[in-house]
Amino acid sequence: MTKPRQSRTGRPFDSLEQEAFLSLWRTYDRLRALEEELFGRFDLTPQQYNALRLLCGEHPKKLRTLDLASRLVSRAPDITRLLDKLEQRRLIDRDRPANNRRIVRIGITTAGLALLRELRDPLRECHVQQLGHLSQKELKELIALLGAARLPHEEPDSTWR
Repeated sequence: MTKPRQSRTGRPFDSLEQEAFLSLWRTYDRLRALEEELFGRFDLTPQQYNALRLLCGEHPKKLRTLDLASRLVSRAPDITRLLDKLEQRRLIDRDRPANNRRIVRIGITTAGLALLRELRDPLRECHVQQLGHLSQKELKELIALLGAARLPHEEPDSTWR
């Protein structure tokens, strides 16, 4: 553990690790607000967008529900409900193979692909608004540092390793 230091309010952090964590949390909150505003205009949550993005990457193939859930950026405790909402909007479709009815496969629909195309430019603009003030070198350093912080906490088979 590292030596505590003073916060901007004059109160000490318990450790440098705590300061880094709280700074990361605050940064996430500020950047997330911009993204949620954008997705709200399309009646989507960030997790729903992430699911559509992953399904688009597999298109025209389909993914099993558990495989999709394991690839999401953040955990979705109720993946079924998340998928129900996307299916109600006809952005995804689900099927069960005849030889194993316990498996559910999910694919993105034409409407889902169209929505992602519509989101492409506004989302790029959002990311520029979020992080465009950083240089390419700083972005690469940030990506490396975040990966190093996350690595010991990732599952061995995670696509984020």
